[in-house]
Formats: sequence, C-alpha cells, structure tokens
Amino acid sequence: MVRKALAAGAAAAPVAFGAGFLAGGGDAALSALLGVVVVVLNFAAHGASLAWAAGISVIAVQAVALGGFVVRMGLIAGALLALDRAAFFSPLVFGLTLIAGTLALLVYEARLVRAGLGGGLEIPADPAAVRAHEALRLKETTS
Repeated sequence: MVRKALAAGAAAAPVAFGAGFLAGGGDAALSALLGVVVVVLNFAAHGASLAWAAGISVIAVQAVALGGFVVRMGLIAGALLALDRAAFFSPLVFGLTLIAGTLALLVYEARLVRAGLGGGLEIPADPAAVRAHEALRLKETTS
C-alpha cells in the first residue's frame, strides 16, 4: 500500500506544482510541491512503522499507531516552522496542499480497503500471551 501511495504521490507532485504555480507563481509552486512531499513521506513513515511493529506484537502496533501520530505531527509542525523562515515559502499554499493531499490520500486508502486490500492481514500473537497459554495448557494437562 505504501508503494502504491508513493507512486500516486509522484503523480500528484507535478499537479500540485502546476496548481501552485497558477495560484501564486514559482514560490507558491515550490510550497505546494513541498506540501505533497510531506504528505507522502508522512504516509510512508506511518506504513513502514506499522509494518515494523506488526512483526513485534499487537501492543507495539498500538504504541506505534498512537505515539507515531504524535511524533509525525510534531515533525510536520517543525517543518512548517522551519520553512516559514524561508523567503520563498507560502504557508497558505503549503497548508492547503497538506489538507488536500491528506484528504486525497484518505480517499485513496478507503478505496483500497473497500476493494479488500488488508482483508487477509494476520496479526501475530503476542509472545507473552502465547507463553501464558502454553503454561496454562501444561498446568491443565498435569492436573
């Protein structure tokens, strides 16, 4: 899913650049392009971190899903503050591109889920739960 989103982001980048250029010239175009890059990188980081956590445990998935969101939003806010100091940067165009890009990505993701992508996902058992189950099973068979 992340690879498909990266491809869609690569296709959206020139569109955002062109729309930004029409809206406010070269500076706005660059700000719009940066907005698309941030949205796509945010989604890719989210997908990669969830995939990593899924190999560990359900608790790790929950921690990465919740904690990762906070971290990624902090990074986006930090990028906005850092870019705001640049002379070319248009916060309005950047923000509008973030909103439009995120909404487009959510629609894209919803279509993939609706088509059945992710239906066959298997979440591995928590190692502590497996050990407790085995200990209980052994206790019941020896009693």
